[in-house]
Amino acid sequence: MVAVLLFSGGPIFESSIPLSVFGIDRQDTGLPHYRLLVCAGENGPLATTGGLTMTAPYGLEGLARAGTVVVPAWRSAGQTPPAEALAALRKAHAEGARIIGLCTGAFVLAAAGLLDGRPATTHWMYAPTLAKRYPQIQVDPRELFIDEGDVLTSAGTAAGIDLCLHVVRTDHGAEAAAALARRLVVPVRRSGGQAPYVDRSLPEEIGNDPLAEVVTWALDNLSKQFDVEVLAARAYMSRRTFDRRFRALTGSAPLQWLISQRVLQAQRLLETTELSVDEVARRCGFRSPVALRGHFRRQLGVSPAVYRSTFRARRPEPGAPNGSAGAGGVTNGAAIAVPQQSGAASGAGGGDQSGGSQPTVPPQGGPGRGRPTPRVGGRSRQAGSGRPASADHSSPTEDSRPGPAQALSHPDSATAALRRRGAERR
Repeated sequence: MVAVLLFSGGPIFESSIPLSVFGIDRQDTGLPHYRLLVCAGENGPLATTGGLTMTAPYGLEGLARAGTVVVPAWRSAGQTPPAEALAALRKAHAEGARIIGLCTGAFVLAAAGLLDGRPATTHWMYAPTLAKRYPQIQVDPRELFIDEGDVLTSAGTAAGIDLCLHVVRTDHGAEAAAALARRLVVPVRRSGGQAPYVDRSLPEEIGNDPLAEVVTWALDNLSKQFDVEVLAARAYMSRRTFDRRFRALTGSAPLQWLISQRVLQAQRLLETTELSVDEVARRCGFRSPVALRGHFRRQLGVSPAVYRSTFRARRPEPGAPNGSAGAGGVTNGAAIAVPQQSGAASGAGGGDQSGGSQPTVPPQGGPGRGRPTPRVGGRSRQAGSGRPASADHSSPTEDSRPGPAQALSHPDSATAALRRRGAERR
């Protein structure tokens, strides 16, 4: 039996994912059947996307009856979930239930203490906030989902489908999961992780921190070859103090963050220019194209050439209508009632409700990538992360991957406010 725990303000897409996967009886087509309980985590009616409201047939008492509890989303990373709901989750987990947090649902699991000392993921946009608020969690924004056996978490929106299919695969085998994926018209297993989609990595709170000016300077000077020692000196701190402050602020080691910024800058240049890989490496501050290729492949799972061929921005063909993309381009059980006066639901827990299209993850690996993800130490991870992040080093060109709480960011979109702040201070 699967219980889905809903809160007011949660986005309807994320809320509907476990309902669609576990709540529809498809036994006539040979697919496995789950009994579903839709539970309200607080007094209703529950507001959702587009001014809709939902009423759930069960309350928190339903969690005690379920072997699996799914929290699809939470309305705001800055709010604490109701104490009664957290207590019910802890009780269900203690009694042996498998607890799943989709997207920002990880914040509910974190508030209940179920992620302490564990690796977990969430939407890349909220990963730094999750890491900063709950430093005892090993937040990894590279993954599409992380399976810890009794506690599972996924990245944003569509990654919730990936995790739910993984649960079906775990419960009923690969054939059942593949059949359900065909029924839903989705890939049975996506390769890659969140890295190609990331557009920012720093918590918004950094704008009020003294390190904001140093971060701004680093992003403005990525083409120069400098290391963390330079950043520490600009902050008038020892390296040890700077590392500690930077980790506390961002959830990531400064070297790992710096390398990620250089890689993301390379992504943008590969997408939008005809520059050679050698020139891209120079403009991103790498000492050689070999260093760029190594870090690029470790972080994104593909070479710069493959990334460029997959994500290259295509110009519209001559005579094509405005706004249309050229070849290969990208174009942009609960009862539901429509209120008389529509209004936006409070919060946007899904993290990607802007309506913009996302690029396709580039293909990675050979035919063997389709095999079930191996479980290591009771943990199953989806995406090409294979091993934990490397330790911090003294040079930004040494072997390293994004840190546990780190998503990549781009200076143009993520730090415009920081640049303005830095300019005012100077």
